[in-house]
Amino acid sequence: MLTLLSACGSADATNGTTENGATPVTIMHVRPSRTAATVSVPGLFTTDDETALSFLSGGIVRSVLVKEGEPVKAGQLLATLEPTNIDAQVQQAQLGSEKAERDRQRAEALYKDSVISLEMLQNARTGAAVAKEQLTSAQYGRRHAEIRASSDGFVLRKFVNEGQLVGAGSPVLMVNGAGKGKWLLKAGLSDKDWAQVNTGDSAAVVADAYPGRTMQAVVNSKSAGADPRSGLFQVELRVVDPLGQLASGLYGKAVIRTQGRSDAVAIPYEALLDGNGDQGVVFIVENGKAHKMPVVVRGITGTHVLVNGLDSTKALIVKGGPYLTESTAVVVR
Repeated sequence: MLTLLSACGSADATNGTTENGATPVTIMHVRPSRTAATVSVPGLFTTDDETALSFLSGGIVRSVLVKEGEPVKAGQLLATLEPTNIDAQVQQAQLGSEKAERDRQRAEALYKDSVISLEMLQNARTGAAVAKEQLTSAQYGRRHAEIRASSDGFVLRKFVNEGQLVGAGSPVLMVNGAGKGKWLLKAGLSDKDWAQVNTGDSAAVVADAYPGRTMQAVVNSKSAGADPRSGLFQVELRVVDPLGQLASGLYGKAVIRTQGRSDAVAIPYEALLDGNGDQGVVFIVENGKAHKMPVVVRGITGTHVLVNGLDSTKALIVKGGPYLTESTAVVVR
């Protein structure tokens, strides 16, 4: 990030001409003030009604009837399993239920004739009831050997193909509602940033697809644990006023306004030089000479960079910096 900002600063620099051996520069007087602290973070747009669809039981995928990005209608058939094994399970359960029912009826008659005990009759009744429930479970599994859309929407991702073996509950398709859900920006925060952000904090969000168009958002939730894969803490920002046609998976950036206060100073992009991570360098004027001063970048807002480290500095060079070295004589114009 700072490399890009440094490049922007070079483009606006002076042409390096001197006056009486001194390099002309433009300065600004720094006036530190406590402002609202911000956290800048990239993320991905998604909706709050995304649903992972799966089969109730495992098996071999017979067909996947949709592709990623396709619209779907409520009740539309999306995917099916090979029915051979499931049909066999239903048939076994059907035969078992019929046999248990015959045993129960026989036990009822024998009990009336005092041939068997009450306990034996109760066991036969229980066996028939269990077999009936097993049949109901098998029939339910057969009905859910296919996946249908629960509502109108779009297919976001397809995880399997025909002929693939899947387990019970394994995601097959990811779908969302047709623009009916609320748009979210999901992002990962470092532990330091996570500690500053609270639920309810406001934020400004920009989608990479619509540069320059700012949307307002609110921190909807933040995770209580780190993602084991990335080590980051997830935060969800609910977009209050979506602009343009958003799509799940679009990249975006958010500047979260936290409840804390910061002593950071807003300086123009071109004043920041030699960026490396969150570290940067600026030039200040003291006794007619330019001196380097390290600063820490805290964020970006509008056309300025928020930095710490300039609390006691009163004359910051904003133009002419790329032509300077330590202790170069300068003249303020």
